[in-house]
Amino acid sequence: MKNILLLVHDDQGQEARLQAALDLTRALSGHLNCVEVTVPPVAVGDFYSGAGAAMLTEMEYEREAQNAAKIEDRLAAEDVSWSRVEIVDTIAGAVIDAAKLADLIVLNRQLDSFPQANMRDIASRVLTQARKPIVAVPETLQRFELGRALIAWDGGESCASTMRACVPLLALAAEVQVFTARDGANGADPNEAAEYLSRHDIHAEVVVIENRGLAADQLIAEEAARWQADYVVMGAYGRGRLMEAFGGVTKRMLTNSKLPLVLGH
Repeated sequence: MKNILLLVHDDQGQEARLQAALDLTRALSGHLNCVEVTVPPVAVGDFYSGAGAAMLTEMEYEREAQNAAKIEDRLAAEDVSWSRVEIVDTIAGAVIDAAKLADLIVLNRQLDSFPQANMRDIASRVLTQARKPIVAVPETLQRFELGRALIAWDGGESCASTMRACVPLLALAAEVQVFTARDGANGADPNEAAEYLSRHDIHAEVVVIENRGLAADQLIAEEAARWQADYVVMGAYGRGRLMEAFGGVTKRMLTNSKLPLVLGH
């Protein structure tokens, strides 16, 4: 897990993404690749819309060029290896295109202030199409803390593959917990997950509770708060994005989580 991909785009989540990416790149002794995205504006109008579209496009190019220069000046003063690539596309399309050799992608969970980019949908698209773990951070994040990692275990392949991909990150944690709620579903036992991690010298605590009829995201949030977790690792869209689009666990976690999420599909 050495290649960290960071979305560089002028929105309210950028500072949180940058701080998380720097913390992760340093901790993993990795390389930070910045994908600088300019989104072509969509213009609708009358006879003059061609000129209007050209003006909007030029303004967007200028705004993102200034933003990229500002981020590059900051990175030049940091003690991390980094590079950059410029892409003109939708945000999700640009990140997916740049993610072929990424090990970890840093995005936001959701931006709450209109008219910010729909980062929850962007994160979902990247998850299901790039098939790489993403870190989805709250826009208020100031530092990515590595101390306590909560693995939200459901026994499914999505969760298992995410945990396997994140072994280098989990190895940096002071404490790891494998958390699950019994709900009668078939899947790998959480103790098997802990045994797998132990072979990587990661000694995780297993916590199993009875499902009290609450939604999985509520149970995860409660346990994360009780245990004072720093971030949550979980599989995403285990039942498929279409089925989860109407209120699934992944969607609600991306909407409501107060902690950084490390998600994989």
